[in-house]
Amino acid sequence: MNYILITGASAGIGEVFARELAAEKQNLILVARREDRLTALASELSEQHGVSIEVLAADLAATDGAEQVAAAVATSGWELGGLVNNAGFGDRGAFTELSLERQLNMIQVNVASLVSLTWKLLPNLKKNQGSFIINVASTAAFQAGPNMAIYYATKAFVLSFSEALHEELRESGVAVNALCPGATESEFAAEANMTNTKLFKAGAMSAEAVVKQALAKRRSAIVIPGLRNRLMVWLGKISPRLINRRIAGWLQA
Repeated sequence: MNYILITGASAGIGEVFARELAAEKQNLILVARREDRLTALASELSEQHGVSIEVLAADLAATDGAEQVAAAVATSGWELGGLVNNAGFGDRGAFTELSLERQLNMIQVNVASLVSLTWKLLPNLKKNQGSFIINVASTAAFQAGPNMAIYYATKAFVLSFSEALHEELRESGVAVNALCPGATESEFAAEANMTNTKLFKAGAMSAEAVVKQALAKRRSAIVIPGLRNRLMVWLGKISPRLINRRIAGWLQA
């Protein structure tokens, strides 16, 4: 029996990944801090789709969070067919005005725990042909982001890391994908203090639309859901970086 492990599965894009994959009749391991939400979601999806769902409460902002998850997978003997590294968060504000602790926690969740979990679970994933890894990056990965300097930098790392792994693992049977959504309807905007920004006021994709496109192209190196998002990324490639970073700062001022 193979499982797909999803981090940040208690809400937003992570919860939608759980719902869509359960509908595919995939067995799941749901990871997040909020165990009550995970348990309720697991019960609902298991009853609705007849799949096996395990719950792991873990804080990936802790330096040993990824180790706890990987150890639980190994101890339980769960075989993996997929890994969705969705856990992550952002925060809006000048670098010097946001707390250092929160920004370091952001690096821990968005980068360090993602890397650690990927490294620790890859031997398991390699046992199953057709397995996949989806790392949730962002359209923020394609330029610097004034007023969200650390968040943008972490997502740039996730994109670069995922592209490199896609090539390294191409012959192994494990597909690695960087999912790069733009503004998305989820708890992210409120958590990142972005609900009143020009970026989100201009409209956001539904998490369902983002996840459906991600899963449809799960073996591609990069997925940018939505025509507007793809157009913005394309325009950014032909514009000077000076212009790109000033536009990014304006959108979230």
